[in-house]
Amino acid sequence: MAKILIVGFGDLGLAIAELLAVRHAVLGLRRQARNLQTYGQPSQSQSSNLSILQGDVTDPASLQVLHQLKPELILYCVAADAQTDAAYQAQYVNGLANVLATQQENTALRHVFFVSSTRVYGQDAGECLDDTSALSPMDFGGQRLLEAEQLLTNLACPTTALRLSGIYGPGRLRMINLAKSQTWPTINSWSNRIHRDDAAAFIVFLMEQVLAGQVVQTSYIVSDDAPASLHEVLAWLADQMQIGIPSYAQQQASKGKRLANGLMRATGYQLKYPNFKVGYQALLASLTTP
Repeated sequence: MAKILIVGFGDLGLAIAELLAVRHAVLGLRRQARNLQTYGQPSQSQSSNLSILQGDVTDPASLQVLHQLKPELILYCVAADAQTDAAYQAQYVNGLANVLATQQENTALRHVFFVSSTRVYGQDAGECLDDTSALSPMDFGGQRLLEAEQLLTNLACPTTALRLSGIYGPGRLRMINLAKSQTWPTINSWSNRIHRDDAAAFIVFLMEQVLAGQVVQTSYIVSDDAPASLHEVLAWLADQMQIGIPSYAQQQASKGKRLANGLMRATGYQLKYPNFKVGYQALLASLTTP
């Protein structure tokens, strides 16, 4: 049984923890104090293998509890408070540096995983991109995420940046609500996505490979098999919900990027939701089930 630390215990972090806790001791760090016991002390979840810690990655003093943990694997999986440069700097760059500083004497540490984003690829003219494509962030979000990824190169142990495309799934209904609104973006663009459950399962898959002594790559594009134009997705959703399609809906995408998940596929992981139709069909069915 390995000891695994998950920093950032939101929707994705919890989904990963629940999969891991079947076989491993999982420690989840989150900022909010709800349902926690004494500050800095673990509180047991429903799984005896899953404990929750409280700490703020932007406040090094609150991370003292991490010094003694000595995890074998770390997953940094935080979310920025706001879509601002300051928030991304604080959560992704400074926060990751603060957490890594607590592990400088951890000789048990075997691998660090960092949940990044495909925002590190700033190309926006319909290009087809893969894991070998140049990193050229064009906004503050991509720039700060790439800066955080670069912190990993200073570690003695192997590391992996997980570049997730747009996450959808339970509770993530932006596209469904946008289709309903009939107020679609007037410019059609390419879009890429990964179902929350596939993102969680793939990350666990990689962790298990590391624990089994196998080598994993330093980065992966984590996306499904089928990029699709935004209007194609919205039109399909509208059809499924039997609502109209705006007259300005376009057939061809003129912007964005198309992501190929070659390294992800090469691991042997099998996507449960390989394209948006399979994933959203399941999501729509869950919304109509009593």
